[in-house]
Order: sequence, then structure tokens, then C-alpha cells
Amino acid sequence: MTEQLPEHAAQTLAIGGNFYLACFIFGIALILIISEKIHKTVVALFGASLVLVLKILEQHEAFHLEEFGIDWNVIFLLIGMMTIINLMRPTGVFEYIAFKSAKACKGEPVKIMVTFCIITAVLSALLDNVTTVLLLAPVTLLIADALEIDAIPFLIVEALASNIGGTATLIGDPPNIMIASKAKLSFLDFIIHLAPIVVIMMIVCVFLVKIFFAKKLHTREELKERIMNMNEREAIKDPVMLIKSLTVLGIVLIGFVLHGVLHYEPATIALFGAGLLLLISGTKEPHHVLAEVEWPVIFFFIGLFIMVGGLVKVGAIKMMSEQMLALTKGDLLSTSMLIMWFSAIASAIVDNIPYVATMNPLVIDMARELWPNATGNELLQHPELMPIWWSLALGSCLGGNGSPIGASANVIVVGMAEKSGNKISFLRFMSYGVPITILTVFMSMIYVWLRYYYFAL
Repeated sequence: MTEQLPEHAAQTLAIGGNFYLACFIFGIALILIISEKIHKTVVALFGASLVLVLKILEQHEAFHLEEFGIDWNVIFLLIGMMTIINLMRPTGVFEYIAFKSAKACKGEPVKIMVTFCIITAVLSALLDNVTTVLLLAPVTLLIADALEIDAIPFLIVEALASNIGGTATLIGDPPNIMIASKAKLSFLDFIIHLAPIVVIMMIVCVFLVKIFFAKKLHTREELKERIMNMNEREAIKDPVMLIKSLTVLGIVLIGFVLHGVLHYEPATIALFGAGLLLLISGTKEPHHVLAEVEWPVIFFFIGLFIMVGGLVKVGAIKMMSEQMLALTKGDLLSTSMLIMWFSAIASAIVDNIPYVATMNPLVIDMARELWPNATGNELLQHPELMPIWWSLALGSCLGGNGSPIGASANVIVVGMAEKSGNKISFLRFMSYGVPITILTVFMSMIYVWLRYYYFAL
């Protein structure tokens, strides 16, 4: 008669087998995402389905457990904001801003680039960087054509500015949304801790843009006149809807700022805004609005969360956190710097979304190792852990500038440029992105050291 294994031994054996399966699935998925041979959403969903079918993660764990499952706060925050922006887009407000700015610069290419750089950074902080480049890139191409100048430098600078500006707020860049959800951080937390260094970075970047392009971008006077003759008021297609949209967007942004006081999750506020704007817009058939939501991005997140949940359950993340602590010998300053630079390098190679999805549980496991008696917000927002969260946010958001595949905004800009016949090569993007990444991450390193360690002593 076969001797049966004790229950705990059988569980250990199952988890051991699942450990290698979960790591293998995630590793192959990551390679395929980087290679871009198969669309990343297809890879993420198939990888997630394997995790569920092989019972590495049970369905109820993936759909209902916060520890292992899909982060619905991130999913519905993105859906809510995408819906609001889709309702705003037809009003023409973003084209109006672009044309008005180009005229204010009197058609001077360098001044236009600097102005668009600032507008992109500000809008990326208030909306999100993906939406911002989707709205501004077509207008940029139109203005570059009117001036008969190369659009590629404008597009690359806007992509870089969108990632820097998006770093400043909770909703500005998807990695921040994910970090905020896991660490239970508020909209104001991001503004207080990250906006100061982002403002300094943007001042430095604007200065560098002026120096670098001052002698490279020129156009004829008659082409500048073409810009001056543009009527920006014609861009506004629906003034009534514009007022409604701006009012609702204002309510949503105020809600984000006060969500910690109001005790509402950001997703609740975004969904309320989306529902309210759909209601007052008079849209009889919302199908076309909802169809324009970036569903491939949404399902990419869902698949990713399930795959990472499998890694958490089998203990792969815990093992990584223990190794990182061993490497830095538990010194939190060294850990912060290591996470920042590792995040920057990794986010340049891999899209920063899957990277942060992997790192979030790693930071939480590391915190459990350091403060085993702390729970809930006391653990997630431990004063000594906060610099690590900010280092992760800065490294992953800014590191995304290192390559065309480092951030979703970059992928979108490159794709839109190619469609318009302005192909951006991998190396050309990196010739702009890598120096900016090194500079901004170095500035972030100094900032974190001064603010959270030197002056905190």
C-alpha cells in the first residue's frame, strides 16, 4: 500500500513545482513582450490563462484576493479617465491649446518645441502621459508639416516630457497608479514628494532643449506666417460640451486631491466623473465612446496582474526581496539607490508597467522582513519605507525614457510617427532618451538622498 504524504508536505511539493512553472511562464512572457513579435496584450492574457489553467493561482484568488489578484482600483481608474478624455477629445480643446501656443511663439520652431514640451509635461501630470501624447502628437505633426521641418525631434521631446511630467502625480503615469494602489498613497502624497523634483527636472530639460536645438531648427518667414494665419477658434467644435467636460474634469481633479480626506479610492472618483459626463453629455448611444477606451491596455494590465499574482503566491517575489536585502545588508539608503537605478535600467529594457507590477509585491515583502510586527498602512507607509516607494516611482517612470519600448507613451509616439511617414529608429530615440534618463535619475538620486536621509538625520 502506497504511503501517503502528510498534507503540509504535499502542499510544499505542489508549490515547489508551481514555483518553476510560474517563473517560466512569466519569463517567456517577458521575452515575448520585449521582442514585440506578438502583441503584448495577447502574451499577457495567454500567460494569465496558463497561470489559471495550471492552478498556480485559483480563479477566486486572481479575481477576489487583494494579495494575489487583479488590482481593480488601477483597472477602473484607467477606464474612468479614458472615458472622460474620449468625451473631451471631439470638443477640439487640445488642438486649440496647441494652435494658440504655436501662434504665441510666432511660428519659431525652438520656442514651439519648448512650449509643447511644457504643455505636454503639465497635461501628463493632470491627465496621464499616454492620453497626452495621443492628443498632442497629431497636432505636432500638423504644425511641423506647416513649417516644413522634421517632426521627429518634436515627437521624441514630447514623449520624454510626458514621462517626466507624468512622474509628478498619482494619475500621470501607469506605474504611479499601480504604486499608489498597493501602498495606499494619496494624490497629494505624490504632489508633495515627487512634484518638486519634477519641476526642477523640467526647468533643466527646457534649458537643454534651447541649447541643443537653437541652431538646428529653422524655417522660412513665409512658413511662420502660415502658422500665424491659423484660426485656433475654429478648432473648438462643441463649446457647450467643452464647458461640461472641463467642469467634470475639474471636479475629478479636486476629488483626487481630496480623496484621502473623503475616503474614496481614485477609481471611484474617476468612474463617478466618467458616469456624470456621459449623463450630461446627452450621448444617446455610448457605444462609440466606450469603444475608444484603450481596451488592449486594460486587458494587458489584467493579464499582467494575474501572472505576477502567481509569482507572489509561489514565493518567487519573497525570494527576490530577501536577496535584495542581503545585497544591501538591510541599509535602507543603499536599498533606495539600488531600487532607483535598477528600476531605471530595467524600465528602459522592459515596459515599466510589467516591471512595477513585479516590484510592488517585492517592496511589500521586503517591508515584512524588516518590520514583521507592522500591518496594514502602518507597514505599507512605514516612515523608513517611504523613500523606497518614491525611489521605485522615480526610477520606473524616468527610466521609461531610455528606449522606445520603455514606456507606453513612447510606444504610442513611435507608432503614430511611423503611420505619418516619420519613422523613429530605435537608436535615434535612444540618442535623446538615454542622456535624459541618466541626467534625471541622477538628479532624483541626489533629491532622495538629501530629502529623506541627509536632512532627515
